[in-house]
Amino acid sequence: MPGRLPTKSDFPSSFNISITPPPASQSPTNVVVLLHGLGDTNASFTKLGQQLNLPETACIAVQAPSPLPFDLGGFHWGDDMIFDQKTGEMDMDTGFKAATVLILGAVIKEGLIGKCGYKAREIIIFGYAQGGMVGLQAAAEHEGEELGGVISIGGPLSLSVPLKALGKKSRTPVLVCKASKGSALTDGAISRLKDAFEFLEIKEWRKNGDGMPSNRDEMMPIMRFFARRLRSTRGVPTGSVELT
Repeated sequence: MPGRLPTKSDFPSSFNISITPPPASQSPTNVVVLLHGLGDTNASFTKLGQQLNLPETACIAVQAPSPLPFDLGGFHWGDDMIFDQKTGEMDMDTGFKAATVLILGAVIKEGLIGKCGYKAREIIIFGYAQGGMVGLQAAAEHEGEELGGVISIGGPLSLSVPLKALGKKSRTPVLVCKASKGSALTDGAISRLKDAFEFLEIKEWRKNGDGMPSNRDEMMPIMRFFARRLRSTRGVPTGSVELT
């Protein structure tokens, strides 16, 4: 039996999520879970799901559970909030134990698989920066059939994940996109990903600092990953490869 379109009632009432159904008259064969970055909300990724317009695919934009302090606005995925004393910037990697339980447990295992009838292979996680870190940790800790994949934009695997404790490499395919300069995905971070995942693809964009894709060339490897991993007979629709 194929999975059904998720509803908000399939997830805890405390979750702030938005659900974008597939294009008109298409069945939701796949689900893409969208995870925003540090200091954002799920509103921007709700729009992203609409722009992707992926065939036979529902998109679920999940908002991080913890608000930023000092009325800064936005939310974060970390177990803690740590500020760099020199720069004043927030540390992106503060551990994601609670967020991983939320995404892997409540959203994927209990909601999408348990209630909606999806298989793990039909679920892809797309995360930006801190959201990408949560997606990678969820995939690394997932047991059983591999997930459909993880796309992480500028997000490495958290240093809080003990690689030895993972036992063996995850078979969930991973696409990581990074900037050619100033990326959080250092050589060391990429080495950790290679130790954690059996199938890893790295795409480097010629830009300074990790950011969301801003043109067709940057978006193309992401759409190709979707085309390979989504269970769809319709292909990637024309006009869905460019974000504005």
